[in-house]
Amino acid sequence: MPLNPSTVADTLHKAPQALADTLAAAGQGEQFSFTHLFTHLRDSHEVDIPFGHIDLPHFPPVTIGGVSIDLSITRHVIFLWVAGLLLIVAAVSAARKYRNSLVPTGFAGAMEAIVIFVRDDIVMETMGKAGMKYLPYLITTFLFILIMNLLGLVPYGVTSTANIAVTGGLAFISLVMIQVAAIRERGLKHYFMHLTGGVPWYLWPIMVPTEVIGMFTKPFALCLRLFANMNGGHMVLLSFIGLIFIFKSYLVAPVPVLFSVGISLLEIIVALLQAYIFTILTALFMGTGMQAEEHEGHDH
Repeated sequence: MPLNPSTVADTLHKAPQALADTLAAAGQGEQFSFTHLFTHLRDSHEVDIPFGHIDLPHFPPVTIGGVSIDLSITRHVIFLWVAGLLLIVAAVSAARKYRNSLVPTGFAGAMEAIVIFVRDDIVMETMGKAGMKYLPYLITTFLFILIMNLLGLVPYGVTSTANIAVTGGLAFISLVMIQVAAIRERGLKHYFMHLTGGVPWYLWPIMVPTEVIGMFTKPFALCLRLFANMNGGHMVLLSFIGLIFIFKSYLVAPVPVLFSVGISLLEIIVALLQAYIFTILTALFMGTGMQAEEHEGHDH
């Protein structure tokens, strides 16, 4: 009997909680109760608040071509919307301050510093003046990822970029932008000739699939890098907190707490660094496609 993909996905989704319940039933729940902490890393249909939680709407799965797709609203989706709303509010607020004065101050000055940083240290360094038309996209990408990363450090907050579906969506947009930039700059003829690698025509069946695979591996690496780094920091943080449950002593509690504070400060740096890395690699891949020259000798 064939397995239902939605059943398998649901089983894997509930695995961390099932493991903790099994250990508790076996009489080892106290020793390994810290495993319940790791359920915080997975997505769910509820949002934590100081005095409980809010249940989110859960819709029946939609079946398309035999594949079930769950379009229910989860907490990662909620905080994805929150990050987008905060980005819109920040951009509109900074833009309005420029109407009254051309000299930015306060929050507008901070936003201008970010824009100048992305323009000079990312766009100009990787794409040159030709990449200025893509500056709005890259600024939006940088700020959007940064806000999502930082929301996970707020009490009761969730890091949406710890969900591979979110990072996959961002990587897919990068894939589209990389191809669009190359086609707009070089034209379709140069774009397709670049896929041949400049080799003789009888080697095209080997070279073209290789180039196409390489086209997808770059965004795939962006997706996994952001996902793994945002999950890794949270796992280390929860592991230190879990030491309190293992030793069952308040005497050792200050040590994990101090380490947790240090990891939390490091997470701020990681949040900034990962937003920067995703943005600059996207700009680098776009610049590489824009500056790629037509390979000579493909007809010889």
